[in-house]
Amino acid sequence: MSRAAEESNRRMLRARDAMDREYAQPLNVASLARTTHTSEAHFIRTFKATFGETPHRYLQRRRVERAMFMLRESDSTVTEICFDVGFMSLGTFSRTFREIVGRSPSEYRESATTDGAPTCFGMAWTRPSSFGEAKRRARI
Repeated sequence: MSRAAEESNRRMLRARDAMDREYAQPLNVASLARTTHTSEAHFIRTFKATFGETPHRYLQRRRVERAMFMLRESDSTVTEICFDVGFMSLGTFSRTFREIVGRSPSEYRESATTDGAPTCFGMAWTRPSSFGEAKRRARI
């Protein structure tokens, strides 16, 4: 791998780390692009080439992962969780959650049980792998 490619990957990792830290905040592509010293369009293209999904989709999946944890581990309402993880609309949250997980947030909460497995295993088993995975599973 060339030195330029390594540097580009490092910059993309920095941007992804910032998204992981601030997942509940609105996505600001301009500031993320500044972090990587690229234009907004180049940042989006490079992010997708590096991680296989656009920054927006990555952030949505990250928010849904956090919501899944909160649905399993807290007594907060679905609406509270929706806003806590950074969605501005309950409808968008529910639609996105269903696209990624394959069930509505309420259905997920009803079926989620802790079976005594260590938390790290539970998180790995329930982590959505990518946007639209539920649709692919439904076709199989």
